[in-house]
Amino acid sequence: MNTPFDDDTPKRPGLFAGLRASFLTGIVVIAPVGLTIWLIWTLMGWVDSFVLPLVPYNMRPENYIGINLRGVGVIIFLLFTIIVGWIAKGLIGKSLIRFAESLVDRMPVVRSIYSGVKQIAETVFAQSERSFEKACLIQYPRKGIWAIGFISIPAKGEITTKAETGGELLSIFVPTTPNPTSGFLLFFPKEDVIELDMTIEDAAKLVISAGLVYPNMPVPGQETTPKRNRAA
Repeated sequence: MNTPFDDDTPKRPGLFAGLRASFLTGIVVIAPVGLTIWLIWTLMGWVDSFVLPLVPYNMRPENYIGINLRGVGVIIFLLFTIIVGWIAKGLIGKSLIRFAESLVDRMPVVRSIYSGVKQIAETVFAQSERSFEKACLIQYPRKGIWAIGFISIPAKGEITTKAETGGELLSIFVPTTPNPTSGFLLFFPKEDVIELDMTIEDAAKLVISAGLVYPNMPVPGQETTPKRNRAA
């Protein structure tokens, strides 16, 4: 029961609350753009610091244009990498690579480092056409607890023959939060894997944000309010 002292009129947010909300919205908009630009700028400077010292002083661009442009080392690195890749595809390039690898195989410590780095590079770059197919839900680490995973490829070879299951097994990568590059490789029966409609990118955002960013969520500051029906 309301008393005469009760005030039912809605209170408007104060000036400080409005400024705070605008500031937080501005941070959400500016932070991704600023961090992206900063990371690209820093990466370009890091590559320049490694590449430019290898270029003869008389051939450096700043001697001709008068200023030191950031990113020149990146362009030189890209051109050099393209040329090396083009040569490596030919018969002479393949012969040189086999000869160099035969020399590396004779060096115990260098051989281990080279083989590991080569395997990582081939997995990340040379097999770029192999990627996760879909995002999924699985019950992990026990039934009743759900986790997001990424479907890789059906299990093959010894995994399928020795696993105690009669159906098809799927390779599922379960990422960790907030670093989705680390995680667990698990093998689940196909019938226990629930495929999701969200894209791989949306699922990765959900993992990175620790469940704060869901697909199709409105951008902060752009929430749409329901329209009121006009009186007839």
